Formats: sequence, C-alpha cells, structure tokens
Amino acid sequence: MSILPLVRVTLFGSAAAKDATLRGLQRLGCLHLVPLREPEADALESPPDDVMARTLGEAIRDLADCPRKRKSLSDDGAGPQAVARRVLEVRDRRRQLEDRRDFVRRRLGALEPWGAFEFPALEELGGWRLWFYTVPLYLAKRLPDERPWRITHRDNRHAYVILLAREEPPAEAMPVPRTHTGALAPAQLRHQLDRIESELDELQAERESLTRHLPLLLDSQARFEDAADLRLAAAGTLDAQGVYALTGWAPQARLNEIAAFAQAHTLALRSAPPAPGEAPPTLLDNAEEWRGGEELVRFYMTPGYRTWDPSRAVFFSFAVFFAMIVSDAGYALLLGAILALAWRRLGRSPTGARLRRLGLALVATAAAYGVLAGSYFGAPAPHPLLTRAELLDLQDFEAMMALSIAIGGLHVAFANLALAWVQRWRWAMLAPLGWIAALLGGVLVYLGRPEAGFALVGAGLLSVVAFTGAGRPPLRRLLSGLLGLAQITKLFGDVLSYLRLFALGLASASLALTFNELAGQVIAAYPQTGLLMAIPILLFGHGLNFVLAMMSGVVHGLRLNFIEFFNWSLSEEGYPFRPFAKRAAEARPDTAQPLNEREMSQWTP
Repeated sequence: MSILPLVRVTLFGSAAAKDATLRGLQRLGCLHLVPLREPEADALESPPDDVMARTLGEAIRDLADCPRKRKSLSDDGAGPQAVARRVLEVRDRRRQLEDRRDFVRRRLGALEPWGAFEFPALEELGGWRLWFYTVPLYLAKRLPDERPWRITHRDNRHAYVILLAREEPPAEAMPVPRTHTGALAPAQLRHQLDRIESELDELQAERESLTRHLPLLLDSQARFEDAADLRLAAAGTLDAQGVYALTGWAPQARLNEIAAFAQAHTLALRSAPPAPGEAPPTLLDNAEEWRGGEELVRFYMTPGYRTWDPSRAVFFSFAVFFAMIVSDAGYALLLGAILALAWRRLGRSPTGARLRRLGLALVATAAAYGVLAGSYFGAPAPHPLLTRAELLDLQDFEAMMALSIAIGGLHVAFANLALAWVQRWRWAMLAPLGWIAALLGGVLVYLGRPEAGFALVGAGLLSVVAFTGAGRPPLRRLLSGLLGLAQITKLFGDVLSYLRLFALGLASASLALTFNELAGQVIAAYPQTGLLMAIPILLFGHGLNFVLAMMSGVVHGLRLNFIEFFNWSLSEEGYPFRPFAKRAAEARPDTAQPLNEREMSQWTP
C-alpha cells in the first residue's frame, strides 16, 4: 500500500558497446527510460519490425476471439510469418463470406412472399420477363388493367404482384417502383447459401486449428516489440565523441543491482533522489490480494509520485458502497454463482485474477449487508436464525439517511486525513485537518451539542483559511485561504451525495418487493394457472432489477471514490512507471534473439 521511492539513474559508457548495454538493461528490466534528446525523423518512421508487430497483433486478436481453441503445440516449428498471414487470409475470407451470407439471407427474406418459383428461359416466354412489385393494399386498386399481372401473396399490409412485360414498365405505369429481386430464384439462393455456410464451417475449423500456434505468435510479437523498444531507447541516448549517456528512473531498492550491472559492463553510474522540481513516474506496490483495488485506481488515474496509493482504501470502500446499493443477499448469491462460472476463465490473465478477487470481496460484502438488511430477492429471511441477524431496516428512512451521511462524512474525513499525511510536518497539513475538524463539528451539532460543535467548526474553518496557502506571500496566502474556504459548499454537497447509497439501495429493494407482490397477486387471482403466470413475472422482474442493481453498484460505487474521495485526497495526477524490459520469453533463447535482416525482409510489404 505504497508508492515505491525512485532514484534518477544516469549511465555513461562507450558508444561501441551501447547496443550490448541496452540489451542488458532490457533484460534487467527495472529502468524507466527518459530520452535525453528528441529522436531523429528516421527513428520515428515505421520500420519492418513495427509492421510485423501490427500484423501479428491482428492475427493474435483474431485467434484469441475464437470461441474454441486447440491445445497449443509444445515444440512449434512453424514460421510465425506464414501462420500470421494465413490467419489474416482466413479472417478476411470469413468476413467476405459472412457479408455475402447476410446478403443472401436478406434476398431470400425479400423473395419469400412470392413463394417458390423458377425463372424460365427468355425463349420459353417468347422474350417476356417477370417484374416484381410490393404494393401496399391501399394502392392495389391502382394496378393497371391493361397489363398482365397476378397477386401471388397478400398479407395485412402488402400485395405481392408479378407483372409480365418485355421491357420494364415505366414508373408511372405502376403505383410503386419495382422490387429488385436479382436474377436468382429462391432455390438457387438456398443452394448458394448452403455452399457459403459449408465454406464458413471449413474456415472456422481451420481457424480453430490455427489457435495451436497462438503461443508462437505471442512470442514472436514480443520479440518485435522488444526490437522496437531497443530502437527507441537507442534513439533517446545522448552521444558525443564516442561516449553515450542514458538516464531514467529506477526503484531505490534495485539500485544495488544497477550498480552491479554498471560495474560488469564498465559503465559510469550516477544516482540521485528526485529533485523538488522533478516529476518521477509512479510505481505502485501492493500485495497481490489488494491488486484489484490498484486496477480500479489505474483505470481512472495514476496518483502523483508525491501523493499516496489509495488502492486498498478504494478496494474496501467500493465493496461497502456496492453492497449498500445492491442491498439484497439473494442478488449477492446470484452474482457469486456468475463469478464461480467465470472463475477459471478470469484466472487465465493476471488482471483477471486480480479482478476475480475483487469480485469475491463484492459478493461477500453484499451478502453480509443483505443479511443485515433481511432481504432475499425482496422476500424476508427464510430461516429464524437469519432473522436474528437483521439489524437494518431499509424502510426506516431517517436511520438509513443518517447511516449514509455518516459513511460519507467518514469517507471524506479519511480522504483529508490521507492528504494531511502526505503533507505531514508541514504547515499545509493543518488545512485538511481543519476540514476534518469542521466535519466533526457538524456531527456534534447534529447530535445536539451545538456549543462544542460550532466551536470545532469555527476552529476548523479558521485553520483552512490560515494554512491552505502556507508557504506563499502573505497576500496570496490570504487569497488562497479564502478560496479554500469557498469549498465548504463542496464539502456539504459531497457528503450529501452519499445519500445515493440509501436511495439506490431502497430502489433496488422496493423493485424486488414490487415484483414479488405482482406475482403474489397473479397467484391469488388465478389459483389454477397463477403459478405458471407468476414465474415469468418473477424471472423478468428480478432479472431486470439484478442488472440495474449491478450497474448502479459499479457506476455509483466507483463514482463516490473517483469523484468525491479523490478530489479531497489526491492533490496531483501522475504517470505510470513503464520499465524498459523484455517481453519475449527467456526460456526460449532461440526465439528471443534479435531480428535479423532476412527475417525483416520477409515481412516487408
């Protein structure tokens, strides 16, 4: 639950050994490089390895989206270039056939009202042709009597007319323009559709077979990306008189490794902590069980290097807010069942594994809160033991509103406490502490202690005015303090915004109860068939309410963290630490070698 301290590292070495040094640094994988000069124009051009990486990326995405995958080959001797090209050929052909299939299906649907027919040869009709018209019923009386036509089908809106003529009749001869049916009869279109679907099946089978090569393509893509990273790193060094210099940020804990690397490669090393005006990247460090909160934080923003890591706070608060919005143990168990079905699939990637831990926390918290609220798909507790655990009454508006406001006040107070910790041992820390005092004073006033409450509010606001602009000249400090004091309306509004926890939870519980009552009324009104009629009502009603509860829990649970909480606790936004590291697997050195000119030429358009 911290932001790792970084140091600026600068390395100096012989230009003749630069490539070898950069490859070693890439294997070391702990340096966030900062370019010392703007790359030249030719370095920004798209080289063959970038073209290869994009081609491989498209092929990998197509195979990854394949619903069924074959077991990968342990010793894949295929060429990644040929495999990737074949994957894209299959993809493009599949898309063409899918478009053609959709067109044929639409054409068959358009011809269906005219029934099964065949187009006779022109010689058989003496040069006469068939012309098709879809005529609205209210215009059917305007069909010309002097021309041979016949209505082959009629529905509640249209009459489907076939007219016989050597040439297409003029537009004014018929009440509507003709319907374009094409030159193929329905039987021919069905035969064409069968052939298209047969070829699509074959292509899908080949696509599934190509998924065996997915690890090979992933490894090859990593090699190309490594080559691109090396090229950009080399373009960002400062070269002069046979010597080069590169700089970047590294975790302080790995400085000894970098020093050993510099000694082994005959490099000069200089390291220094961040200067006051520098903005290092942010490297978050969390235990694996809390990385789900880190994923949520990074989804919205990256905290500044000199702020704090809110990952664990967001993990817990999001789980609590989600539970209060869902407010039903039955819905929590249903979410748990869905999570169980997706458990193994989520575990295939590190991000998915982190999110499933977060999902498990959401299920557990929502189930516990639902038991406290005594709601099970909108019904009361099914067992007396569960009834004893009911401590909350969602219909007690005053108590639930007070609970929501209290949680909001604690959340905002914790945000200010975190900001005060970041600014610790500086006068500026007294400003967020002043907001905490104002919040506590407001609570005392609400509890009937107006004297102590107003005194605490006054002291807190005075601290805000005095220390918001700490360190600035007197006039600017006063103006900053007055502007900071204007946030009192924001503080009031932010705390009240937590009432959405009560409102959305009440709405979810009320909808569940309403659908249960509707089903009960149907059963009471129709004793014989009422149960069969009530089941669709319950399935639709609770299905809809479940989806709304999940969406509300995620959207508003995150909003209270990202907007209200972050606005009070994070003073600046940063950028993520991106290590200069290898992506290709070191376990296969034959595939992890740099690209040679022959390989690049095979991919060059």
